[in-house]
Amino acid sequence: MALTEERAQVSIPRDLYEKAKNYVEAQGTFKSVDELVEFLLRQLLEEQETSVMSKEDEEAVKDRLRRLGYL
Repeated sequence: MALTEERAQVSIPRDLYEKAKNYVEAQGTFKSVDELVEFLLRQLLEEQETSVMSKEDEEAVKDRLRRLGYL
């Protein structure tokens, strides 16, 4: 992360924050709850991007649905 990267604030329920804080303290992997949340969001969003179906796969599914009479 660049030092000049603009930041935004996100609110989460207090109980979720406390669970995240306890996790951070117990694991020692992350320096803060913010760092944990940023990591998890990046992971989730990256998975979303990579799980998008390719055009080839999409066409194969459409073809299969046509043969089954759904399209």
